Amino acid sequence: MKHTKEWALLRTHLAKHGLKVTKQREVILDAFLSMEHVTAEHLYRMLSRHKPHIGLATIYRTLNLLCDSGIAQERHFGSQTHYDNVVNKRHHDHMICTQCGAIVEFENCDIEHLQEEVAARHGFTITTHKLELYGICSNCKN
Repeated sequence: MKHTKEWALLRTHLAKHGLKVTKQREVILDAFLSMEHVTAEHLYRMLSRHKPHIGLATIYRTLNLLCDSGIAQERHFGSQTHYDNVVNKRHHDHMICTQCGAIVEFENCDIEHLQEEVAARHGFTITTHKLELYGICSNCKN
């Protein structure tokens, strides 16, 4: 089965909270796992073409379940909320295009070390962080 780890996390979370595995949740999870940084609205538009019986409220509730179960992480980029599959990802940061909304993930050890150095100089312990760089992507510059 594809995405076995994510399915196991969701099933465990649902069972723990007395919730059922429904066909709608299965469809939403499969669609979610096929994309990067998806909004609930984009997921709704994509699914409504083939599965018109899945409403936007159901998608929001399911995305919240995915966040609660540790499969997804809610990210706020500008005025939009995106959901990202974080099960098999290491820490990463983002560059966001302010024209087209493209999101580029990146990892940079130098940035991570610099953040730790700055925190140490101030006697601060970082428990979590996010770095978002906003600008114009190469497609929009051309």
